[in-house]
Amino acid sequence: MYSLKTIANALFPATCACCGDVLMTGERQVCVRCLANLTRTGYSSYPDNPVERALMSLIPYKQATAMLVYNKNSTVQRLIHAMKFHGRCDLCTIMGRQLGLDLMGSGRFDDVDLLLPVPLHWRRRLSRGYNQSELLCRGIAEVMQRPISVGDLVRFKYTRKQSQQTRGRRSSNVDGAFRVAHPQRLAGKHVLLVDDVITSGSTLAACAKALVTVPDIRISVATLSIAGS
Repeated sequence: MYSLKTIANALFPATCACCGDVLMTGERQVCVRCLANLTRTGYSSYPDNPVERALMSLIPYKQATAMLVYNKNSTVQRLIHAMKFHGRCDLCTIMGRQLGLDLMGSGRFDDVDLLLPVPLHWRRRLSRGYNQSELLCRGIAEVMQRPISVGDLVRFKYTRKQSQQTRGRRSSNVDGAFRVAHPQRLAGKHVLLVDDVITSGSTLAACAKALVTVPDIRISVATLSIAGS
């Protein structure tokens, strides 16, 4: 006799979050083919990588990296869109684990004290239901065994979506949007600022502008992806 789960799986088979194909036995959330098509950067192991060069004039960072390359109409774009706009919060934690493994494998982020997700304004978080950067941090935390700092960096200014702004307007759109709510919790810490995509670096720079007011703080950056050329 078939179980209800078996019947449900037959009627409503799980599909890949990227391509929509039915997942085969052993595959979870993303099929093997799409996982193979994720373009990895290899930046985490190398100082002076393209992420560090892009942020050099924006953030007083210690280390910075991105794991994947985000291009239009790519598997990475479909993955990020599923995470942010299609309610696939499960993917955030899964990809956070992958990012955590990438960071651990480099050895360059071993002295990080806290994981710090780029915060969403409460209105956007309410409409989305979750903060994808916070869920990425949960996955990283499972691998790196570091605490997550939630509520210490806050986004108090509601802004238009960065993806809807021209590159030249992104900086002004988020300028002054963040502040540190509990500086004593971050003082003297090496924080890893985590986000899903780095394009112009404006959002990360706005976060760093607030964070550098904290005494003796050190900032590193890790994003799941970086926009391609």
